[in-house]
Amino acid sequence: MSNNFRPTTLERAYELARSGECRTVGDIKARLQSEGHERVQDRLYGGSLTSALRKLCVAHYVAPEGEVLAPEKPDDDDED
Repeated sequence: MSNNFRPTTLERAYELARSGECRTVGDIKARLQSEGHERVQDRLYGGSLTSALRKLCVAHYVAPEGEVLAPEKPDDDDED
């Protein structure tokens, strides 16, 4: 039996938000698309979900060495 479990788009979005690798919800969406997830916009739609992912990104993001963070504009990443 094959063990090719792949998390759903929503599960992976939360993994990425907690990973410290994604600064914004837009970063999460781009990463999901690059990983081959389909209909990312549809699956990550809604103010509550976007807000929850944004808060996790803010809490966990770790900037790469030498990166200077500019203040994030509100709701930037909702318009992909």
